[in-house]
Amino acid sequence: MKSFLKLALAGTVLLGTAIAAQAQTTIRVTLQLPATHSLGKNWVAFKEIIERESGGDLKVQLFPSAQLYKDKQVPEAVGSGAVEAGSAFLGRFAGSVPAVEIVNLPFFFRDEAHLRAAAANGSPMRNILDAAVVKETGARVLWWQAFGRNIYLNKGAPIRTPADLKGKKVRTYGKVLGWTVEALGGAPTLMSGSKQFLAYQQGAVDVGMTGASAVKSRKLYEVMENMTLSYDSAIEFVAVMNNDFFNSLSPKNQEIITKAAALVEKQLRDQVYGGEDAMVKEVAGKINVVKLSSEERAKWVEATKSVIDKFAAERGDVAVQAIKAANGL
Repeated sequence: MKSFLKLALAGTVLLGTAIAAQAQTTIRVTLQLPATHSLGKNWVAFKEIIERESGGDLKVQLFPSAQLYKDKQVPEAVGSGAVEAGSAFLGRFAGSVPAVEIVNLPFFFRDEAHLRAAAANGSPMRNILDAAVVKETGARVLWWQAFGRNIYLNKGAPIRTPADLKGKKVRTYGKVLGWTVEALGGAPTLMSGSKQFLAYQQGAVDVGMTGASAVKSRKLYEVMENMTLSYDSAIEFVAVMNNDFFNSLSPKNQEIITKAAALVEKQLRDQVYGGEDAMVKEVAGKINVVKLSSEERAKWVEATKSVIDKFAAERGDVAVQAIKAANGL
């Protein structure tokens, strides 16, 4: 009798374990950067929160360094449900929602405070863009991942005014950024971030357009002499989840995910923007740091106004709505 009770108890435990295992939902996440990068750590923080708050109902499995999909494949992979979630450069969604490149408009955001307000979770601009992304791609935006703000690098006389870019070959990383270079009198050259060091070293381009954080992480101070802190546009990644998958979750787990996303989004933005200031101080002895005066900045703003007009004219109604929403802040 005792043996029978022990077997029955053991069977109950095993059954309970099996049911628990079946109840657990795994969220596979495709990442472009290592888990040790700020964007990777951001996902690790998200993973820890939702696994804890869901009591183990949700499990997050991270695949860093493009193990599953490359950056350009993420919108389709997540939108189709081939993978549950992932991160990609926001510009990768421009093919379906051209308006997302609003963050690349030169000097559109008046200052850091305006950029923060416009890019904040639940802001009018975000609501418009995030709704368009899920509608057109099937990928639900969980949060935006701040990567930094744009700067210019060069050798020789430092860049202070648009005239300093006239006739120069400039590395860019997006179409709208190319429009900016053309408005400033330069010749844009689209180039991936990983190719920058060699291109600058060999003189393949005269000027570099990149994120502030890249100067330190990619050691660009070894191949360029000046760093102009134009901070004229933002570089954003976006964390997305397949919308059908999200809707299949319980209301409780949906809320856990939504709250965790809002929390880690703010943490990363605070960290990245604060880190830019620290980075500038750190590399100041290795590269000449150029800060624009109010008068110099005004010249850049005036020279690039046409880019905003072109964007509004060519990127559709969603772009116009997003511009109005951001201007209203």
